Amino acid sequence: MKGETRIIMNRQEIDLALKRIALQILEKNADLTEMAIVGIHTCGVFLAERIGAILHRQTGREIPAGSLDINLYRDDWSLINQNPVVRTTDIRFDVDNANLVLVDDVIFSGRTIRAAMDAIMDFGRPHTVQLAVLVDRGGRELPIQPDYTGLRTTVLPNQRIQVRLDEHGGRDEVVIES
Repeated sequence: MKGETRIIMNRQEIDLALKRIALQILEKNADLTEMAIVGIHTCGVFLAERIGAILHRQTGREIPAGSLDINLYRDDWSLINQNPVVRTTDIRFDVDNANLVLVDDVIFSGRTIRAAMDAIMDFGRPHTVQLAVLVDRGGRELPIQPDYTGLRTTVLPNQRIQVRLDEHGGRDEVVIES
C-alpha cells in the first residue's frame, strides 16, 4: 500500500524561498568577488543554479558554480548501499580563500553536509563555507546548522521529505511522504 503524500511547498513558494535565500546571501556577503556556489547532487545542484541565476540578476555578476558528489565521503555509505551511485564533481574554480555557499535540498542529520565539507577540503581551503538549504526538517545528529533556510518543518520519524524539481523530471514541489 502506498503511503500518504502532502504538499508543503508549491512552485511559487519554492521560488520565493530561493529569492529570499539569495537576498540573505547578498546581505551577508557584500563582496562577491570571492563568492562561489556549490550544489550537492542531485537536487542541490539545480537549486544552486537557480540561486546563482537570482544573484546574477540582482548584481549583474556571474557567480562561479560547481557540483559536488559526496557519496564516497559519507560515513554511512556502506550501510546505505554496497554499490553507491557516484556522480560527477565539477568544480572549475579555485576553492582556496573562496567564500563558498554549499546548497542542498533538505538537511536532516547533518551527515551529508559533513561529507560535503570533507569533499570540498580535497579541493582547497575556502575562507568560509556557508550552507543554504531549501528545507530544514530538524533531527540533527551532528552540530551542523544552515545559514540560509527556505522552510523549517518537523516531520515524524517514519516520514520523508521529497523535493521534486522540473530539472529532475518532476514538477516544482516539496512533499512529505509517509
